[in-house]
Amino acid sequence: MTLLQIGPHAVQPPVVLAPMAGITNAPFRTLCREFSGGKGLFVSEMITTRALVERNEKTMQLIHFDETEKPRSIQLYGVDPDTVGKAVRMIADEDLADHIDLNFGCPVPKVTRKGGGSALPYKRNLLRSILREAVANAGALPVTMKMRKGIDDDHITYLDAGRTAAEEGITAIALHGRTAAQHYGGTADWDAIARLKEHVPEIPVLGNGDIWSAEDARRMMRETGCDGVVVGRGCLGRPWLFGDLVAAFEGTGTYAQPPLKEVAAVMLRHATLLGEWIGDEARGVIDFRKHVAWYTKGFSIGSEMRRGLAVTSSLDELDALLSELDLDQPWPAGADGPRGRTSGRNRVVLPDGWLDDPYDCAGVDAGAELDTSGG
Repeated sequence: MTLLQIGPHAVQPPVVLAPMAGITNAPFRTLCREFSGGKGLFVSEMITTRALVERNEKTMQLIHFDETEKPRSIQLYGVDPDTVGKAVRMIADEDLADHIDLNFGCPVPKVTRKGGGSALPYKRNLLRSILREAVANAGALPVTMKMRKGIDDDHITYLDAGRTAAEEGITAIALHGRTAAQHYGGTADWDAIARLKEHVPEIPVLGNGDIWSAEDARRMMRETGCDGVVVGRGCLGRPWLFGDLVAAFEGTGTYAQPPLKEVAAVMLRHATLLGEWIGDEARGVIDFRKHVAWYTKGFSIGSEMRRGLAVTSSLDELDALLSELDLDQPWPAGADGPRGRTSGRNRVVLPDGWLDDPYDCAGVDAGAELDTSGG
């Protein structure tokens, strides 16, 4: 297996945890790293550049890394080149991270309606300016980017964006094989990942989309020639997937199929870590609730118990309910496969006149940088 090199950082196996808002916080990254034995690259939640520069309290918590996290990886979202440059310089000067990823792939309306995320690469000059400022201010830190194919089938941008990234000194590119209009619906276009690799052979290209198992990751690399994979929804309720990925790429063992007893133990640890990170047990358990359906998918639990697990507010209550389950249940057939959002969208919400001219940057204003989280 070819080594994935992100600047000075060797990523082996070539596996990256995708940033997911409200999911890839420090506790979840800790779980994933534990299962992988510390191998791979684990990226923070998406951070808004203006909020970082202004040292927003919530944002400063989101960029906290456990002392065992090496390399430390932050994903930034921004639409203003000057603000992106200031955020990158702040990270470099204050040693806040070891790697910076730029988000040009987020499809959610609150981001695209302001010209950010997957809407931004359509504006070719703006994209180039942001990349140039980021690289110029990063010092020795490697800067990568993540993007989608384009806004919709009539506005495909990934090949132009990939060439611009290579020209501006971006270290690696990750491509989610969907348009913003597809959101998370349909099937990811792995052929687009192969075309991007052919288009920019001089830098690593990582593939993202529809990786639900370790075998999916290996198949993507075989079929596309990409240099690594980015795993998002496939690890929801499955942090042990990163152990499977290590086993798959190193050929060292079989894949995890934990019985419900082991899954319940991971659930309780996840909730505990969240409470410690937030500094409040109840808030940690409440934050954990959204993970319950992902962890328990396929197991015979019953609708009433599922509802009970989804409204717990203390570790003791969560532990007591988990202990009532038939914990001897083996890993269920059909428990793998799609999780998380699977819907598509018919229309991408964009600023007025955004599609009129791919080179005119009008329509982006300071309001696009005000949110503390990109979603």
